[in-house]
This record gives sequence, C-alpha cells and structure tokens, in this order.
Amino acid sequence: MGDTQFHFRIRQCPGRKPTVKAHNAYNRDCPITLQSESAYYYGFVYFRQTKDRTIRRGYFQKSVVLVTKLPFVALFSQLVSIIAPEYFDNGEPSLEAACHDIDQWPDPIPGDTLNLPIMGTVIQVRVPCRSDRLVGGVQAKSQERHTIPAHSVLPTLHEVDIYSAFHSILPHVQLLWELVLIGEPVVVMAASPSVTCNCVQALINMITPLKYCNDFRPYFTIHDSEFKEFTTRTQAPPPVILGVTNPFFAKTLQHWPHIIRIGEMGGLGTSPKPLNKLKKAASLKTLDSKPGVYTQYKSFLAKDKMILKRLMKGSQSKRPVEAQNAILRRHFLELTQSFMIPLERYMASLMPLQRNISPHKGAPLLRQFDPEEFLQTVEHSGPQLTSGIKGDWEALYRRFFRSPNFEGWYYQRQREVNQKLQVLHMEALSNSNLVEWIRDKEEVEIVDLILRIKEKLKFAINNHTVVQQESVMKLQKHLENIVSALPDDLQTVIKT
Repeated sequence: MGDTQFHFRIRQCPGRKPTVKAHNAYNRDCPITLQSESAYYYGFVYFRQTKDRTIRRGYFQKSVVLVTKLPFVALFSQLVSIIAPEYFDNGEPSLEAACHDIDQWPDPIPGDTLNLPIMGTVIQVRVPCRSDRLVGGVQAKSQERHTIPAHSVLPTLHEVDIYSAFHSILPHVQLLWELVLIGEPVVVMAASPSVTCNCVQALINMITPLKYCNDFRPYFTIHDSEFKEFTTRTQAPPPVILGVTNPFFAKTLQHWPHIIRIGEMGGLGTSPKPLNKLKKAASLKTLDSKPGVYTQYKSFLAKDKMILKRLMKGSQSKRPVEAQNAILRRHFLELTQSFMIPLERYMASLMPLQRNISPHKGAPLLRQFDPEEFLQTVEHSGPQLTSGIKGDWEALYRRFFRSPNFEGWYYQRQREVNQKLQVLHMEALSNSNLVEWIRDKEEVEIVDLILRIKEKLKFAINNHTVVQQESVMKLQKHLENIVSALPDDLQTVIKT
C-alpha cells in the first residue's frame, strides 16, 4: 500500500535510431561510468496503490514511468517524485506541463551546473566532467553560484547510498567488490523493487571509476523478454546482475553461483544485524530465507577489518548515514584505484617515445597489452604500493583479464592513447618544413604526403576537442603550399 519508487533497465530493440547528437557530445566529456549507452533505456518508476471501492479490484494501481538513455539515477528519481503525485491529483494536464518544462532544459554538458525548472520548482545539479578530481567517490568540483534560485540542490546526479544498500551484509562487501570487478553473475533478492534497484546500482558503483561493462537489471521480472535467456539451466548463468522480488525466482535462480538476500531496510538502528557467515548457494530455498550472501566463492584478497570496525563504530555512535556512505564509498574508490594504477602504469609503458614520432612516417600505434608481461610487474610495483590489503593480487588480475570489464577498459584506453598519438603526430607534421622536404622528392611521395595531410585534417574535424586549432591552420597552409608547387595537371587531379 502507498507509494513506491524504483528504476529498471531494458534493452533497446535492434535497428532503432542511434543516440541523439546531444548524447554523443555528452559522452565525449562525461566520466566513462556515466555514458549514455545506445543499446539500453532506463525507466524511473513512481507506483501508487491505494484502496478504492469504486474500482472493480478494490484498488487504485498506477505508475508514472520516465524513460531515458541517461543513467542519472538521483536526478530522475527526484524528477519522477515531483511529476507523479501531481499527475495522480490532476491528471494528464500536469504531464503536459511537465513536458513543457523539460523541453526548456539545456543539453547535459559535462562541467555545467544546470538549473532545471519543473512544475513550479527548480532543481539545481552539476553534470560531472571527465577531468574532475574524484574525492571519496564523488566528482569534486565547486558549485558555481547562479542567479536562478534553486528550490532543490541535488548533491549528486547519479549516486545511490551504498552504505544503506549493504548495511545488512557489511562483512561481505569486499567479496562483492571482487565479484563485480571480475564480472560474475549475481542475483539480488528482496521483497521490494526499491531495495533491489538500490542494491544493484550500489554494486555497479562499487568499482568506480572503472566502468561496469556487463549487463545489469536493477529490477527484473518474469515479464522481461530475457526471462528465458537468464533463467535457463542448460548453460551457465550469463554475466549479469539481476534484482528480483518475485518468490518464483528463489527456485528458478537457485543454480546461480552468487545470491544476495537483502532484508527490508528500516531506519538507522532498526536494520538487521550484519551477517558474518557466508552461506552455500544451494541452501537458499525460498524468499523467506535469512538475509545474507549465498556463494561458494573464495576471495583472492584478505578482508579489510579496519573499514568494518570503523563503520560499526560509526553505527554505534549514531554517525549520520551520509558520513557512513562517504567513508564506504571512499574505501571502494581507493581499493579500485589501487587495482587500476598498475594497469595504467603498464599501459603508459606501451606508448612509443615522443622523439620517435616522425612527421615523415605514419603515426605510431600503441603496443599490444601482454598480460604475462604485466603480471611480472605486480610483485614489485603492484597494488601493495598503495593498498594495505594482503592477498593474491596476481590471481585476481588473471580473473579480471577474462572479464568484459577488462575488455571495456582496455578498448577505451587504447582508443584514447591512439588518439593522443595521432594528435602528437599531427603537431609534428604541422611544425615541419614540408615545402623544403618535398624539393627532392618524387611526385608519388608528394601525393602520399598530401593524402596523409588530408587524413589528418579529417581526423581534426572528428576530434576537434583534442586538436589545437593552431595545428590545423598550419597543416592547411602546408597543404596549399605543397599543392601550388605541383605541375598544373597534377594540381587539377589533386583538387578533384
């Protein structure tokens, strides 16, 4: 009875239109973890159920659902909580008013603080930028002052309270971090969709600033089109994180290797006592099973007891939930960064030296990532340099290398580094005396150089945010001078 809020994530049908232009521009500068994905939609739901004798079933049941490509969990949850009650009270004209307000909203430009009018109030929120410094898991940047008064200032666009989400299973959070990092199948069971979606979203956020590259469904039902795909016993469970409430799933997903059972969250001090023992997955028979983590997974890393003691002490002293959340979020940020720093360091070693970038040769490429070569560096310059947690880090890396999370990170970094090498090569080309260089060259070599310059100018158009305009102007001047030095007949061919 009453009102319930939650969100879900669904696949887009194949063959649909790609993302809108504003989303492409947003993806270029936003943090990797906040990118809009063309293959998925998010739905933010506000559901109301109240007794109504005038209705045949005896209940009024209706949802308002906001559908979007953008993973702004905090913003859109707030937004639908403003729109839905108005709709229930006043009907469709309130939805028209909300759409009219939203139509006035500016594009989500990373780094901008936005004032978003909605039904007589203004929500102020800052869109994180990729260049922001991470502090405690939060994109740190000072809020700018604006003349428009904000009735509601959201501290974050997208984050959920991970401390409250994991309160009943706190002793196992580091194990869960490993499961998410290596992309294991996980199912979250609870009595309420608001609990499952917060927990699933908290799991995804645990490995920030690394992007979770598997599928995840904050609220999954038997009506979802992937129901058969995700529940079949004829093959291993797919690498997806599911949030479910239907008791039917307790039996259907019993074969899944990692099951989290979350009890209903009460206020601080009334939540279930944190559970210390892991349970075998096969021991979960019904949705009435006790809260806990059901798995046979053995952690690669030793449990960090200091963070648990700190959180327990904070709970006993009635430390605010916001502070507990910040402590836990910072812990996971530092743990993930300790894991990723050696990978970033090794990636940097694969780059060619800048002095080897020649304007008279093609742009150099990044050397291929060699897992075995990387693992040889772990003993001397691995995570132990920045983290006090002991364990088999090398084995954890080996599992990570087999996950889509590694593939997603490597593809992104490879693309970024090769883009940087293209920019450096372009600068070397623009700063060279090309007119002097072509004097003793054959026509075929000169034509090859012209084609290379044209390719660089095309690259500059597609990557205008990272290319200096000065380099573009120099290259265009070089191109004009080189073409004008060619015989007239060849000039005609080049210009056509």
